[in-house]
Amino acid sequence: MVEVKKVSKKYGSKFVVEEVSVRIRKGKITSFIGPNGAGKSTLLSMISRLIPRDSGEITIDGQEVSKSKSSDLAKKISILKQANHIHVRLTVRELVSFGRFPYSQGNLTKEDWVHVDEAIRYMELEDMQHKYLDQLSGGQKQRAFISMVIAQNTDYILLDEPLNNLDMKHSVQIMKVLRRLVDELGKTVIIVIHDINFASCYSDYIVALKHGRVIKEGPTDEIIDRDVLKELYEMDIQIESINGNKIGIYFA
Repeated sequence: MVEVKKVSKKYGSKFVVEEVSVRIRKGKITSFIGPNGAGKSTLLSMISRLIPRDSGEITIDGQEVSKSKSSDLAKKISILKQANHIHVRLTVRELVSFGRFPYSQGNLTKEDWVHVDEAIRYMELEDMQHKYLDQLSGGQKQRAFISMVIAQNTDYILLDEPLNNLDMKHSVQIMKVLRRLVDELGKTVIIVIHDINFASCYSDYIVALKHGRVIKEGPTDEIIDRDVLKELYEMDIQIESINGNKIGIYFA
């Protein structure tokens, strides 16, 4: 379990995250939703220790993340940021193999390559695994970076807007893969996502953030609610039930 207790982050005099407390259950997909500037990405980055918090506590399986060794944390948590810039010319397969660095320190074993192959297969990248990243579309690159995260084989997978640059087909593919990682392999996935309908269809639990604070959190069915979404987005969003999923109609 991930426990966030009264965590805050300021830039200058402005709180980006203010006194946030949330508990993230193991073996579930938890989505962070909310408008731009809500603090979603900042909160995710503090959980993974990519950026320091100003106050509060964050524990993972009872261990305070600030006291964890980086090498131990990298075997427990993997994270995909919004922007990924690699300045070396790499193939997809080489990139995915970086996910094994916490275990191999660059000297990959036969077992490491098994994880690399499985991750490539999970993301259906076999046909392009020997292509260079600069030969790929934005969506293909995104799938390669997600494959690298999968190869890291951590209990907790944190993804910051992983559907960026993806078309509908590949967005659905990513969300189905995340669902399988949870249902088949027992992973815990925490995702920052803008599309409330993807959150509705694939999440177990949703944390709704606005102005750096948690407005409401709970099972997906409770958060994909007209009143909750109106408070969150300041829009009147009609909710329809389609094939057992609650879908927000916000285009009109």
